[in-house]
Amino acid sequence: MNDTSNEAEEPSEAEEEAWCESQRQYVIDYLAREQLTHGRVGEWPAWHVYPYVAIWAIESAARPEWIGWWAISGDLPADFIPCGHDPTPRAAVREFGLRWKEAAAAMAQGRESEEFTIGRPEDAATLAPLLASRARILLGWAEDDEAWDDDPDDRSGT
Repeated sequence: MNDTSNEAEEPSEAEEEAWCESQRQYVIDYLAREQLTHGRVGEWPAWHVYPYVAIWAIESAARPEWIGWWAISGDLPADFIPCGHDPTPRAAVREFGLRWKEAAAAMAQGRESEEFTIGRPEDAATLAPLLASRARILLGWAEDDEAWDDDPDDRSGT
């Protein structure tokens, strides 16, 4: 008997790898546009949920072999932040979420974020709830222990 369930098919490994490769190139191009001085971009995301979000370790130009920055890409705005005291992808996801939550609140109040800009000022009322939604999702993932795997060889993203 045929399975007629409405469950979405699992993506193939090739599809996921192609997505990660395209996201990596997007991040490289984004960082060049932003004129960020940096070393290498990780060959594979430090953490990802295909096809929604990828967190990338960005090597420090001042301290080769050290993470100097984190970048985020996917179905959300591309952004980068300096690597803080907790050099883990989970801490980066939390930091992006907090940063975007604050920016969304400022945009909703008609103020510009002190941290970064997204879109045109005249679009702030439309973009603020979208950014706030992405911030909530990131903060939820950061708090969800099941979203994190301690196995560095696991390329599944969770």
